[in-house]
Amino acid sequence: MQRLYDFLRRHPMWVDGSWAVVLLGISVVGGVAGGYGSPAVAVPLTLLLCLVVALRRRLPEKMLLLATAVGVAQLITDVERGPADFALLVIVYTVAAEGARWASRFALGAGLCAAPLAQLRWTSDQTGVAGNIVLAVLETVPFALAWVLGDSIRTRRAYFAQLEERATRLEKEREAQSKVAVAAERARIARELHDVVAHNVSVMVVQADGAAYVLDAAPDQAKKALETISSTGRQALAEMRRLLGVLRTGEHQEAGEYVPQPDVQQIEDLVEQCRTSGLPVDFKVEGTPRPLPSGVELTAYRIVQEALTNTRKHGGPNAGASVRLVYFDDGLGLLVEDDGKGAPHELYEEGGFDGQGHGLIGMRERIGMVGGTLDAGPRPGGGFRISALLPLKPAN
Repeated sequence: MQRLYDFLRRHPMWVDGSWAVVLLGISVVGGVAGGYGSPAVAVPLTLLLCLVVALRRRLPEKMLLLATAVGVAQLITDVERGPADFALLVIVYTVAAEGARWASRFALGAGLCAAPLAQLRWTSDQTGVAGNIVLAVLETVPFALAWVLGDSIRTRRAYFAQLEERATRLEKEREAQSKVAVAAERARIARELHDVVAHNVSVMVVQADGAAYVLDAAPDQAKKALETISSTGRQALAEMRRLLGVLRTGEHQEAGEYVPQPDVQQIEDLVEQCRTSGLPVDFKVEGTPRPLPSGVELTAYRIVQEALTNTRKHGGPNAGASVRLVYFDDGLGLLVEDDGKGAPHELYEEGGFDGQGHGLIGMRERIGMVGGTLDAGPRPGGGFRISALLPLKPAN
């Protein structure tokens, strides 16, 4: 049954053709050949009216003109009204709902004139003048109702079309804003990684100069310097790969002064700053702290910084937060929670865009560059929770 319904929706001409056949059958049963005028004229006019029903949605304006011509022909040839004239109501409704504006107005005028002209053409002496006027008015009402119904459907369709167009436009604008925010975050991260790589390369240059200076006098110190160069070089190479992953062709960043980038050790200072500003923060470190890749340290610091910033923005006046750093064998775990009223729904849906270019967009970009994972969302008991795992080995 559902397949039949879907088929008929995709092929409306089959539906209209079926109704045309039904209308033709009713007209034949009603006595088209003998009761409504000369068969030589009545039969062709009936067939034309059935054609109007069959093609009403495919050619609404042309079928309106055809129906009008058939109506005029009925008046001229004295073919009285019959069941096939129901097609006139159908075409008035169809043109009002789907046809051009000029055709809709023409259909309204033709419909309002049809009943009075027909009543005037086939006046009954038994009903009198007053009765004929009443009948003309009553027969005009169906045409008016058909047009009003069709026009209301046209208006309703236009309204929903405007809503869909507006929703599509807003969705495109939102996607464009999200792309701009992502690009801005990537550019900012790329600048920070550039500083990290520059720092590592500077260390390599200093160590290389030192190794060359003591190569003959202190081979052990030279060997240690070369090992440092090797380790720092591999780390710089990993950071360079991440940097190239976020840079885009054609972007040009303005040069700025070198600023040392924060690391995990400075998270405690960040927590203390939040406490000073009035946000209670509980800070704990689990596991054995050890040196981490520069990119991981920078990412960890920025994640905690952004999470605490969101707590101050969205947590409410009495919110508190907790920060946990967990050193695993192969990764660094971060857990930041607050007990405030929580971030708005948009902050953790559809990429985390909060209208200002911050939020989870930057977190996801940073963690993605080091090959980590992020889980963020509202806590069951209220507040917000951000959990991240950063691998200690450089991502390929």
